[in-house]
Amino acid sequence: MDRKQHIAVFTTASLPWMTGTAVNPLFRAAYLAKDGERKITLVIPWLSLKDQKLVYPNITTFSSPSEQESYIRKWLEERIAFVSGFDIRFYPGKFAVDKRSILPVGDISEIIPDEEADIAVLDEPEHLTWFHHGKRWKNKFRLVIGVIHTNYLEYVKREKNGLFQAFLLKYVNSWVVSIYCHKVIRLSAATQDYPQSIICNVHGVNPMFLEVGKKKFEQQQSGDQAFTKGAYYIGKMVWSKGYEELLKLLRDHQEELADLEVDLYGNGEDSDKVKVAAKKLKLMVRVHPGCDHADPLFHDYKVFLNPSTTDVVCTTTTEALAMGKIVVCANHPSNDFFKQFPNCRIYNDGKGFIEATRKALSEEPAPLTDAQRYELSWEAATERFLRVSELNQVCRKEMEKTSSNNFSSMSINLWKNMEDTSAYVHYVASGFETTRRAFGAIPGSLHPDEEQCNELGLATPVGREEPIITTD
Repeated sequence: MDRKQHIAVFTTASLPWMTGTAVNPLFRAAYLAKDGERKITLVIPWLSLKDQKLVYPNITTFSSPSEQESYIRKWLEERIAFVSGFDIRFYPGKFAVDKRSILPVGDISEIIPDEEADIAVLDEPEHLTWFHHGKRWKNKFRLVIGVIHTNYLEYVKREKNGLFQAFLLKYVNSWVVSIYCHKVIRLSAATQDYPQSIICNVHGVNPMFLEVGKKKFEQQQSGDQAFTKGAYYIGKMVWSKGYEELLKLLRDHQEELADLEVDLYGNGEDSDKVKVAAKKLKLMVRVHPGCDHADPLFHDYKVFLNPSTTDVVCTTTTEALAMGKIVVCANHPSNDFFKQFPNCRIYNDGKGFIEATRKALSEEPAPLTDAQRYELSWEAATERFLRVSELNQVCRKEMEKTSSNNFSSMSINLWKNMEDTSAYVHYVASGFETTRRAFGAIPGSLHPDEEQCNELGLATPVGREEPIITTD
């Protein structure tokens, strides 16, 4: 009997942090494992207690990886109607406060044994490989697929010296993704462009939202009023997550939207500033703490306003459409996937926003057809992923697999092809603490520390911090 194809899904976050890179790879792993034809492993970051307190909401912490795994599996079981047999493994991570991100520590490719290294899916490949120092992903795995989640350039442009930082980041991202990934899938054209990349939304929606949509459809069919509330927005409460655009639109068009009432839900660094800006408006704009979008609190809203232009494919927009709501959003590449749905109302400018919002509030949402509902599902998203990644073809043909030896034990030939040389340069640069810190790495993240090794059952690193370069 042939060994099952093994797919390792690596990502940059984990529950209970309710971010897209924690939730979507979890669903991807579950649905890839659903038919039992492949062996799936989800590889997620483990944070020590001090970092857990900074990242996870509601003072949720875990004393061991097994405790966090139980939490994750329980969360998933409450949302899918099948038992999915995939493994979960943890890699050491540290939280970078300045980047509001979890960064890998050490060579996380080692989490997967060489004999299981068939296919790696890197959710946010640039993020996972900026400071990677170890085995080259393309050598260890027969196929490495990068899924681009985040529009990093757009976020960086909004910071101090943003244009210069974005210029540098664009080339760093292109560099690491090209040397570590065979294939690149961009969720939408809103991301940075990469050579020979494919644009395809390979994400679906939490099935709970589709169930809400079905109930709303039944209410509409029976003649009941399915939606009794007006307009709202939900998202992490930072200016770059759509609040800046939304509050500007409301401020500039207060006269035309005099009767509009909007509820804003979210937590974040800019909560106080958002509250102050909302109070200055003549409109009724209420600001509330963040809440799970699946909460019944949101079921009766009819219109979801989302003017954000920093998203790639907005998860909350997908969820709102699945619940049968009308969505008002900007004519932006991040929203291209949603244009196929009749309840998606696109606007180009302030005047268009006024018209789309007024019309949405005056109409009833069109019920989703079965085909439209399926298009939003994780079943359809998984089909799209298998198609564009050509995983089924990989099953039928063996790809050449090169040695996975560490670069530190390799002789370098200056006349090798440019990609190999480029990968070697990255390996060397990422092996020196001074270089790593100059490019923004967390101090001491070249290897996991003793605490992380003990928590994860890893061997404590022994030897030199810096790479040994051989030229023979």
